[in-house]
Amino acid sequence: MPSKSPAGAQAKPLADGPRSFVIFEPDAEGHPCEWLKHLMHFAAADKRDYRVTFVVARELYDELAADGAASRQDRVQVLALEPSEQALCRHPLLPVRGFARWWVMRRYLERTGSEAGHFLSLDHLTLPLALSLGARGRRLCGILFRPSVHYRALGSYEPSLKEWLRDARKALLYPLMLRNSAVHRVLTLDPYFPTYAHDRYGQGGKVRTVVDPVHPFVNETAEERTLADSMPTDRVTLLLFGFLSERKGVLSLLDALCQLPAEAAAKVGVMIAGKVDPALRDRVYAGLKKVIQEQPELWIHLEDRRLSSGEINALIKEASVVLAPYQRFVGSSGVLLWAAQAGKPVLTQDLGLLGCLARTHRLGLALDTTDSEVLSKGIEYISESDTRSYFDQEAAANYIRHQSPQNFASEIFSSLMGTP
Repeated sequence: MPSKSPAGAQAKPLADGPRSFVIFEPDAEGHPCEWLKHLMHFAAADKRDYRVTFVVARELYDELAADGAASRQDRVQVLALEPSEQALCRHPLLPVRGFARWWVMRRYLERTGSEAGHFLSLDHLTLPLALSLGARGRRLCGILFRPSVHYRALGSYEPSLKEWLRDARKALLYPLMLRNSAVHRVLTLDPYFPTYAHDRYGQGGKVRTVVDPVHPFVNETAEERTLADSMPTDRVTLLLFGFLSERKGVLSLLDALCQLPAEAAAKVGVMIAGKVDPALRDRVYAGLKKVIQEQPELWIHLEDRRLSSGEINALIKEASVVLAPYQRFVGSSGVLLWAAQAGKPVLTQDLGLLGCLARTHRLGLALDTTDSEVLSKGIEYISESDTRSYFDQEAAANYIRHQSPQNFASEIFSSLMGTP
């Protein structure tokens, strides 16, 4: 198994060897681990002659290095970031972490003798790339997760001053970034953004859609079913899972549950499963205590830890509805994919891409989830309605039909290889 020794001691330039690439991800929360595994497995099975180095967050190293694909060390190499590198790449100030990520990528491209590098998340890099910073002749590409400059075209959108300033910054930086000769490809999970970019930016043709990969269902073990088996079978069960941040809507959900009519509360069960953001823990537990006190007829459980994929699969199978009550979130969410794959409806925000996808593909209810009263009424509606009134299982299946990990990885490696 690869070790965590200094990166320079492991990564040797491959002057006359196969083609070489770097994939870089310094963050650990959310989907990076599963997406990196998709890419590792694709590279290990690919017949083309190349080698890829995955430079990853230290928290992800052990799991990725133990994955079967990492045993193909002739094709796949996993390196953990140095503590100082990781700290800079996660700096609270966006410009600092943006320049840090550009600098660290350059270091690993040189150390590995690689011809191209892929940022799993490109959103942090818009400023340095807009300033035409390159990588000494090497190609750069990545996934832009949070384009929001086109949200008025997706539905009702009244940005706050903070959101307007954010969108104005993006509108300034995106075309400059695309003019950078080092930027070969900008991928996005948002199927509506490439057309917008093509119509408005001189180099908008560099923007392409990459599918949001559906996580394959795994056969969970009996132990992994334990939590799901604790959910009531005689109620409409709602599931909120993942890293429980304020943006995820956990506080808004707890407020909404306090406002449920007693007769609706008696019909509902709520499972909240995932690691609570440490900065939010006191508020979440206080909110949970209030719900328990004010809604004695409601079944509710909080499982405060990171769950395995098998546990998540089991929970989704048992749930009636999957909750994604994001708070004015920009971008896509794998929650919609997990739910659609299991044939379960979602309750999500009406804003931006998530709201547009939910409405277009009839994936469930799209509401103003920032308003706890509206969210409460949505939960009440779910408790007394047939899911067919707001969910089309066939349309949901069509939505995810081509969103495979294989297609996701294929597009990324095509970008790395410089395919036009």
